[in-house]
Amino acid sequence: MSTLAVDVGGTKFTLALFEDGRIVERRSQPTDRTGGRDWMLDRIDTALRDWTRRYRIDRCGIGFGGPVDFDAQRVALSTHVEGWSDFDFPAHLEKLLGFRPPMDNDANLGALGEAVYGAGRGFRPLFYMTLSTGIGGGLVLHQDAVYRGADSYAGEIGHLTIRPDGPACLCGSNGCFERMCCGLWLERDYGRSAEELLRDPAFVETYVVNLALGLKAAIMLLNPARIVIGGGIAKAGGALFWPLRAELRRQITAWSRARIDVEPAALGDDSVLYGAFLLATRGER
Repeated sequence: MSTLAVDVGGTKFTLALFEDGRIVERRSQPTDRTGGRDWMLDRIDTALRDWTRRYRIDRCGIGFGGPVDFDAQRVALSTHVEGWSDFDFPAHLEKLLGFRPPMDNDANLGALGEAVYGAGRGFRPLFYMTLSTGIGGGLVLHQDAVYRGADSYAGEIGHLTIRPDGPACLCGSNGCFERMCCGLWLERDYGRSAEELLRDPAFVETYVVNLALGLKAAIMLLNPARIVIGGGIAKAGGALFWPLRAELRRQITAWSRARIDVEPAALGDDSVLYGAFLLATRGER
């Protein structure tokens, strides 16, 4: 049985084909934000037409890089790529697949993928944060249930205000966690990529102060057994995680015994794909 996983993000979008629980083929392409939704859909459709000629695709799961109305199964919006607001993405793919696939926010699926297959195995509740073009969060509870909240908007940690007097965010607020720490704004503010910036220990020393401010909120509010961080910025490894853990220990309230267990994603770029695979195989929608 073949399962398609779709991961649409602000940096890239990836399609992966699963057979027997493992990826046997994938296609990935950088996102052209100026091309908008239609540019991305055209390339996704081209890849799918090729695969549907060569494979029988039985199931599909979609992870989208922005808020998703899970009950309605519609993209709410994307702050990074235009044209996605209130879009019925599953219905679009149904025309090519012959069935309607379920969809969720990519951070929720990254959380699910890491919880079941990655660095979150054996840790519940698990909080997952994607740290890439933007910042998002997902929470997995016992029995591997994804916590989505009353209206599908739980986990949007990227738009917590950590610097009330900070610069304007794309969401319309100021000083959001995403505005201070995500890859998109790091490059715009400093004129260098996040990858390059994180090779500078002096930059990392200041960067982790804001990063810890956002994660402190998750720790104090949720008391997760572990936090897993995925996305491109997490690939900095120990150069980021050692200073981040030290800064969290400085910031966490002295009387709190909440654990500070923060690890990089074990699945790397595939966290969301594995979560989309699980969403498809569960038949949840």
